[in-house]
Amino acid sequence: MPARAVWSLFEEQLFQTPSTNELFNPYRDRHPDLDRPDAPATRRANLKRYVDAYTAPPKLLLLMEAPGPWGCRFSGIPVTSEAQLVEPTFPISGAPTSLEEEPHNEYSANIFWRVLQPHFPHFFVWNSVPFHPHDEGAPLTIRTPRRSEVTAHGDLLTGLVEALQPTKLVAIGRKAEQAYKKLDLKSTYVRHPSHGGAKKFERGIRELLAETGVAVDG
Repeated sequence: MPARAVWSLFEEQLFQTPSTNELFNPYRDRHPDLDRPDAPATRRANLKRYVDAYTAPPKLLLLMEAPGPWGCRFSGIPVTSEAQLVEPTFPISGAPTSLEEEPHNEYSANIFWRVLQPHFPHFFVWNSVPFHPHDEGAPLTIRTPRRSEVTAHGDLLTGLVEALQPTKLVAIGRKAEQAYKKLDLKSTYVRHPSHGGAKKFERGIRELLAETGVAVDG
């Protein structure tokens, strides 16, 4: 089953990697001023629910850039916010991990799931860098991942492709496209929904859904 293989990859290559001054591993570590005491375990549990939804290989592997400070950084699931995990109509249930009274919300996550939720789990979304890149001393900032950071997680991406066996690889944004190219993997580029790219993202995704038959199946 793809879920078992994917989870084994995460246990081997994701959960035990220590954070650095500029790269935060939400599955292992917590910030005392931002995270609940059980935050890493909760984020792993959220991720497990996401992975367990895949009883069959998804048709699309959607690759994004890296966790943002209001989405995966606290939810543990790529391009997903705490607010979505506690929404009853959302296909993945989970728990918040931040110390804030209200769950964090994220703009890109809202756009992503508005377009793709009807087709879950015919796609699997992941990040080219699975940890949150931020400026040193500013844990809730976001910076563009370095090429070396993308390259460092090439083995994990290769393992996901092998485990999931998707029909099509999709790069959402240029960093994701570069990550595939580094591994000599052919992908289809789609505009990232942030910074005014929502309409182009939606158009590109809907074309892919129709092309691969996901729009019919989902």
